[in-house]
Formats: sequence, C-alpha cells, structure tokens
Amino acid sequence: MKSKYLVLVFLVFAIPLFSQSKTKEGLKTKVIYSDNFDLDLSNWNVEFEKPETSSLKIIDGKLDVSTSIGATIWFKTQLSGNIMITYDVKVMDEGGAFDRVSDLNAFWMATDPLSPNSIKRDGKFASYDNLNLYYAGVGGHYNKFTRFRKYNGIEDKSILKEYTDKEHLLVGNKLYSVKIIVNNGHIQYFLNGELYWNFQDDKPYKQGFFGFRTSKSHQQFDNFKVFKLD
Repeated sequence: MKSKYLVLVFLVFAIPLFSQSKTKEGLKTKVIYSDNFDLDLSNWNVEFEKPETSSLKIIDGKLDVSTSIGATIWFKTQLSGNIMITYDVKVMDEGGAFDRVSDLNAFWMATDPLSPNSIKRDGKFASYDNLNLYYAGVGGHYNKFTRFRKYNGIEDKSILKEYTDKEHLLVGNKLYSVKIIVNNGHIQYFLNGELYWNFQDDKPYKQGFFGFRTSKSHQQFDNFKVFKLD
C-alpha cells in the first residue's frame, strides 16, 4: 500500500512520480496520471442507464462496476496530445446477477461538439452517438464480436475493423492488460500485448475524455495509468 501522501499528490496534482521510460514500441513515456484505486472514486464520474440496479465501488483495491445495462465511467480529467493509456481488467463470471462475459469497451479522446469541455449523458449507448471519439468494443453483444469505431459527432460511428473469431473474444475471469496509444494520429489498441487495431487517422482527435464502457456486465479495473509520449 502506498503512503497516503504520495497517492494524494499524484492523483490530485497530477505530478509525475516516475522517471522517463520507453515502451516496446520505442516510445518515450512519462506517467502523468495514475489511479490504483487505493483511496476513493474522486477521479471518476459514472453514468448508469439504470442507477437503481447498478453499482460502482472500490473492492480490495479495484474499481468494481456491476451494471444491469449500460454504464460509462469517465476519467474526470480531459486528456490531450500524444498519450498512452494502460489498465488491467477482469470480466467477472462467478454467478453474480450481472456476471455476463460481454462488453469490455472503452471510449477515448471523447468530446461533445456542443460542449467541448464536458460530457454528460445518461448511460444509454445510443446517447453517445453524437460525440467525437474512438471506441473499442471487445466481446460485444453477448461476446459475439470485437469492434473498433470512430464516431464523428453526427451519429456516424463507422466500424473500422471487426473480429468474430474466438481468439479475439472474451474469457471470463481472465486478467486482461489494455494499452491504448494515440501518437500523431496513429491510433493503436493492444490487449495482453496483441495489437488488435492499428489505425492512421488523417483527421485525428487530439484531445478528449477517456471512459470505461460496458453493458450488463460485472468488471473489475486496476492499475490505471496515463502516459505522456515524447
């Protein structure tokens, strides 16, 4: 367990505590935000489609989300520039009410064209259709497909690449490490070290919010970090 003082400094003031390092891709990185879920949920905003049958809490140092239908958990700080986002996650399958192996999803570089500095929706998937963002959906629709999309703010959310093979779908209770890279319009998404999507965007989104996204699922997140790329 980290000292409370260091965690508070890191999370509240966003002062990097780690020296510069390099990724496997040869990118120089520096941590600018980190949340290991040792304290509270003050870094996050949640949007539940049905709050009365959904929950967000910290359990054993992990962010635990259990939702009967749609949910988005937004990191409060808007991100910009060349960045890398990493985190660990499990899709729980232990017999709970919403332990459905499906929808390990994420939004990033998300903005509302009508309100660039904030996002407020109701948790329904369709309510995000008019945002600008990148979207990864792993094991969507009862674990039938895995998709990458770009939303353009006018309800166009084109599927840029899709997998339906078993190797790119979810396994319950398996630990997944997610890595998302945004680097001068080069968008990459890795799952357990495998590159799922490699997209060069001619008109990239250069700033926006990050959010965990799911639907009717029980998931646990840990070791969330945002890195600046030099």
